[in-house]
Amino acid sequence: MSDKPTILVQLDTDPLPSVFDRVVAVDAGVQHVFSYGGVTPENVVPLVHGCIFTRGGKDLSRTAIFVGGSDVAAGEAVLAEVKKHLIPQYGLSVSLLLDSNGSNTTAAAAVRAAGRHIDLSTAKSLVLGGTGPVGQRAVRLLAKAGGHVGVGSRRKDRAEAVCAAISAHVPRAKVEAVSVSSSADAPAALEGCNLVIAAGAAGAVLLPKKYRAGNRSIRVLIDLNGVPPAGIEGIEPPDKGTDRDGVICYGALGVGGTKMKVHRAAIHKLFEANNAVLDVEEVYNLALQLP
Repeated sequence: MSDKPTILVQLDTDPLPSVFDRVVAVDAGVQHVFSYGGVTPENVVPLVHGCIFTRGGKDLSRTAIFVGGSDVAAGEAVLAEVKKHLIPQYGLSVSLLLDSNGSNTTAAAAVRAAGRHIDLSTAKSLVLGGTGPVGQRAVRLLAKAGGHVGVGSRRKDRAEAVCAAISAHVPRAKVEAVSVSSSADAPAALEGCNLVIAAGAAGAVLLPKKYRAGNRSIRVLIDLNGVPPAGIEGIEPPDKGTDRDGVICYGALGVGGTKMKVHRAAIHKLFEANNAVLDVEEVYNLALQLP
């Protein structure tokens, strides 16, 4: 085992690197965090080379890269560029984690919570805010589990684009674009659903309580909005497997504790080898291993 200190190189696509991500890294035991903001595919090469050419052999497992920022698409582009400039055939590689906007760790925690109560391989799910960063990741994980997943959005064309992207990642995915542009759409959207995850923007009530009144199929509700009002009316942020009128409910804080554990577990995983790439599926697998 190398005695070199652990170094996490934080590549953030925002002008100011996330303090949240840096604090989590330190609390996870990383000894040094090098933070860079405004990272783009065009300026990432010297940062990658600084990681892989300064240490060698077993010591490279003590350096890792975290790609973050508020824009998931921008993070994905940076991750793709980083991978191009590693040289794994000569052992010149470091482990990578993508978690822009907390999308991977949050989605993994939410889907893990749902899977504790229903069989995701047969469930019918609806993800409200399904075109957003967390929503897309949740859809992808649910689709990979095998169930039918509705991608809820006020703009059906955007939901259809997400369905196409998910199908490219998950062959034979059972995904469907669902319009939720008005309250009149709610009863049809909820018909037969066993799970609803609200992953929309803060401040928007995506599912008023009256629209699920009388629904007998919903078994689990998960609201990922931690800022009042709740995305799913009637759920409280601390809810964690709380039974409300016969439905198991999770609020943002109830999921958030697991999200933090998943985030820390992913950080630890980075330093086990120098060739891991942790995207949403890998992060979800870590979530499933948590006690």
